[in-house]
Amino acid sequence: MDADEIVLCAASAYEEKYYLNENFKGLPTDVKKELQIMCTLFTMDVGGIIELVFDEEGKLFLRTECDEGDLLYDDIGSVLKVKELQREKEELFEQLQMYLEALKKGILGGFETAGFDEYDEEYFGEYDDMLWEED
Repeated sequence: MDADEIVLCAASAYEEKYYLNENFKGLPTDVKKELQIMCTLFTMDVGGIIELVFDEEGKLFLRTECDEGDLLYDDIGSVLKVKELQREKEELFEQLQMYLEALKKGILGGFETAGFDEYDEEYFGEYDDMLWEED
């Protein structure tokens, strides 16, 4: 990992854990839940580890890896899944980039009112029993 990178969140199929960077605890509940669902389902589907990382310029990218010798990790599936997430979650990723910029500038308003509602039990409820505990 580059010293200028900031890990937003990560999930590991090996440890069955999800991690959210403490600096992003202020994100709306539904956004945190969506990130947890997205990362957990990714690792359940293809295995390995997924990280959402901001580079030194504040651009968000997805990084995946697997343990050496992990024969169950789906290399091709991970590439396809990353492309799918980049396409489907483009708006969310852009908003997260704006949130990071606001954090850096000390401005915390705006993101919370950018179309995010509070936790939607109907939307997220079906995933609650399959999510890994947050580390």
